[in-house]
Amino acid sequence: MNSEELLAQERRLQFSRFGNDVAIELGLHLLDAAREQGLPIAISVRRNGHRLFHASLPGTAPDNDRWLERKARVVELFGHSSFYVGTTFREKGSTFEAESGLDQELYAAHGGVFPVLLRGTGPIGTVGVSGLPQAEDHAFVVTQLESFLNSRDAQ
Repeated sequence: MNSEELLAQERRLQFSRFGNDVAIELGLHLLDAAREQGLPIAISVRRNGHRLFHASLPGTAPDNDRWLERKARVVELFGHSSFYVGTTFREKGSTFEAESGLDQELYAAHGGVFPVLLRGTGPIGTVGVSGLPQAEDHAFVVTQLESFLNSRDAQ
């Protein structure tokens, strides 16, 4: 997946409102889907740095929480998905680790955390998972965001 495709996802997957109640509903939606698929992932939903939902399914470890934090910091800093940020560096023939100048203990541009985008406002939080290979983490979040937003539009 290239950076243009990743940006198209961000343009498409936006909320009209996002409060604590919506964050918890989104987290539960991700949790239900992960359980149905038997995925060993940790899930986090945050708004403005405030963790509103967190769950860790069997097969996860404290390291998954650290990965979620590192990827969320990238999204909060750049305003784009962690997969997009890493992809843009790779498309330029380099890596995030080599070129960003950021502490790799605190930042990771690996797939799995997506910005919570409020229509007309921009990024206000993050939703993410950790536990699968980065492309799969990203794909799971995008698929579940699409499903969640589509179900809310249908109400």
